[in-house]
Amino acid sequence: MGVRIKSTGTSRDTDTFSIVEHSARAARQSLERAGVRPDQVGVLINTGVFRDSNTVEPAVSALIQKAAGIGLDYAKEDPRSFSFDLMNGAVGVLNGVQVAQSVLATGSAEHVLVVSGDTHPSLTRSAADDEFPYATAGAALLLEFTDEPEGFGRVHTVSGAGTPAVESYVDVATMGTVGRGLMTVERDADAEDRLLAVAVRAARAALDEAGDIDPADTAVIASTPSAAFPARLAAELGIAPEAVRTPDLSQGDPHTAALPLAYDAAAQDDSLSAYRQVLFVAAGAGPAAAAVLYRLPALAGAAA
Repeated sequence: MGVRIKSTGTSRDTDTFSIVEHSARAARQSLERAGVRPDQVGVLINTGVFRDSNTVEPAVSALIQKAAGIGLDYAKEDPRSFSFDLMNGAVGVLNGVQVAQSVLATGSAEHVLVVSGDTHPSLTRSAADDEFPYATAGAALLLEFTDEPEGFGRVHTVSGAGTPAVESYVDVATMGTVGRGLMTVERDADAEDRLLAVAVRAARAALDEAGDIDPADTAVIASTPSAAFPARLAAELGIAPEAVRTPDLSQGDPHTAALPLAYDAAAQDDSLSAYRQVLFVAAGAGPAAAAVLYRLPALAGAAA
């Protein structure tokens, strides 16, 4: 028994650059695919970091919840839904899974929706560049409790020493009157190697706890600070490169949405059918990483 992915949703259309809208579209798509009503979602967790116009208040999760049409009825007997932001960079989605596991284990919610995604705060573009290396995209994981021997295991987290490797901030000394549309991103020269080191530690912890796992039965979905990062991680773990699944990186790194986008793509094209489990590994600023083994349903991808 555990928590499994009931469905997924994504949004990458270029008719909007609003991460509120993209996340809401992904959330609505995941509900439609699963045949789940908005009132059946007890909790919405937003793990995105870079938001429209550098919004600070209110919580972006509340804006996404409203745009997705979740928990908008307030009659006495109506089901209650609430939402909150959980920001930990690229690791946030797996932190959201951790929280969802605790919530769903209590039976206090029927479904938990984890949404993720980032955008340039200027709302003028969707592709990454050298100054802002993140693509605009929204993604959603609709999670539910199951009595079946499938779903997420324990999420393992690792923190590295030293500088954060990647830092993002609004430079208040120079932003002037246009600060709501600016973001400074600084990345250490050895950032990818340091992220890889913590990612490997987290991944090995997840694999070791699972016991006798055949690498040939394991697919890998990982963060994408570079296009080569997931394959580098798989090589360190002794997993074949053909087992790696990645999102569309044509616009750059989708950052917090990378893992759900990759899983959605693999589920939609049924490319997980040859595997028994997926190793999810997230790594980002900190440097920090998280990893969890996800046991697939008997028919891989059928739950998505």
